Amino acid sequence: MSRLIVGPFNRVEGDLEVQLEVVDGHVQSARVNAPMYRGFEQILLGKPAMDALVYVPRICGICSVSQSVAAARALADALGVTPAANGQLVTNVMLATENLADHLTHFYLFFMPDFARAAYAQQPWHAEVQRRFAAQEGAHARLALAARQRWFTLLGTLGGKWPHTHAIQPGGSSRAVDPGERIRLLAKVREFRAFLEQTLFAAPLEQIAALDSEAALRHWHASAAPEQGDLRLFLTLAWQTGLDRMGPGPGLYMSNGSYPDANGLLFARGLWDAATGQVAPLDTIGITEDATHAWLADAGGPLHPAHGMTLPDIDKPDAYTWNKAPRLAGRVLETGALARQLVDGHPLIRDAAARCGGTVYTRVLARLLELALVVPAMERWIKSLQVDAPYFAAGPMADSGDGMGLTEAARGSLGHWVSIRNGKLANYQIIAPTSWNFSPRDATGVPGALEAALVGAEVNPGEDTPVAVQHIVRSFDPCMVCTVH
Repeated sequence: MSRLIVGPFNRVEGDLEVQLEVVDGHVQSARVNAPMYRGFEQILLGKPAMDALVYVPRICGICSVSQSVAAARALADALGVTPAANGQLVTNVMLATENLADHLTHFYLFFMPDFARAAYAQQPWHAEVQRRFAAQEGAHARLALAARQRWFTLLGTLGGKWPHTHAIQPGGSSRAVDPGERIRLLAKVREFRAFLEQTLFAAPLEQIAALDSEAALRHWHASAAPEQGDLRLFLTLAWQTGLDRMGPGPGLYMSNGSYPDANGLLFARGLWDAATGQVAPLDTIGITEDATHAWLADAGGPLHPAHGMTLPDIDKPDAYTWNKAPRLAGRVLETGALARQLVDGHPLIRDAAARCGGTVYTRVLARLLELALVVPAMERWIKSLQVDAPYFAAGPMADSGDGMGLTEAARGSLGHWVSIRNGKLANYQIIAPTSWNFSPRDATGVPGALEAALVGAEVNPGEDTPVAVQHIVRSFDPCMVCTVH
C-alpha cells in the first residue's frame, strides 16, 4: 500500500487536499481535507439581523447570489416577510444567471481541460480537445469566457454589481425593472442562447431539453459528426473513456428545490433514492452536522443546524478537515445538478442514472442539460414581470424569530439557519453543497460522498495527480471557500 496526497484541484482556488491510500494501482480509501477556516458563523453573531445580507454574500465570489438568496429567505422566514411576486421573479433571474455561468465555467474551464493532458495523447479526439479546451488557450474556452462576461451584465442591470450584490432582500428586490430594461434583458438572454445553440449544443435548446432517454441521446449524437458541438465531443470521449463507470455516488440525492414562481418550483424539492426509484419528501428536521473528524467542537454529538455551533478545536486527535459531516437521517447523500434532475424527474437523467448511477458522466451531463432547461425559463420570467407592480414588499418585521432559507446553488443544496433575538443575530449556521459532497467520515466511520466515490479509482504508475481522481473530484465541482464558515 502507498499513500498519495493530491491537490490543489480547483482552477479558481485550490484549497482542497485529498489523501489517498493506493493498493495495486487503485484507490482503497480517501480522506478529503478542507484546510481553510473562515469564521463567518462567528463574525455574524451579535450583528443586526439585516447585516447578514452584507456579510454572507462575501462567503464566496463565485456563488455570492446563492448565498444572498438563502440569507434573504432565512430572514424572511424568521421575520415574517413575504416577498413581492416581481421581486421573486427578478431573484430567479439573478440566481439563474449565476448558476448558468457556473455551469459554463465548470465545463469549459475546469472539467474539459483535463482531456487535453498528455495522458490522452493517443486518443483520436485529443488534438480537437486541445484546440477547443486547452487551459488558457482553447478556442472554445475563450469563446465561453467572452459569452460569460457579456452574460454577467444581466447582474449589473438587476443587482447593481456582481459578486456581492445587495439588491436581494427578504421582501424581494430593491431594484425595479422598467419596460426598456426588460427588452434589453431579453436581448442578453437570447445572445447567451445563441452561444449555447451554436457552440455548445449545435442544436436548439428545446431539442436538447426534450431528449427523454439515453437511446434518444445516442440517436441525437449519431445524427451529425461526432465533433459537431461541444456536447457531442464530450459524449464521444465520455463513452470512450468510461466516465459512466467512474466516481459512483451514494445512491441518495437531495434537492432543496429551486426557482419559485406562480406555478410552483421549476425544479422540485425532495429526495431521490436510487434503491427504490422513488422521490420522497425532504424532511429538513432530519439534517444533522457531525464534527467528529473536523477541527471543530463536537460537544453534544451531531446537531441540527438550527441548534448548531461552529467553534474551532484544533487539537482533536482524529480530525483531518475543517468541514463537518452533514447527514440526513444519518445517511450520506449527494447534491448538485444530477440530484436536481433526478428529483425533478427529467427522463434523460433518470434513464442514464438507471444504467450507470451517479457518475462523472451523469454529473456533467445534468449540468449541461440545465443550461438548456433554465434559459427558456429565464425568458418566461422576464416576460412575466408586471410593469406597474412592486418589486419589494415593505412592512413591519418581527424583532425575534427563527428561520430557514433553502435554495439551489449550481453545485447543489444550500441552507441557512438563523436565530434572531431582539433584532440581533443569536445564531447563524450554513450548510453549503460542498459541505455535503466533500464531507469527512462521521462518528460511525462512514465516508462522505466524494471520499466513497474515489474508492476504486485507477492510479497509473508514476501519476502524482491521477487523471481518474481529477475527473471524479472535478465532477463534483469543489467550491472550498463555501465549505467551512
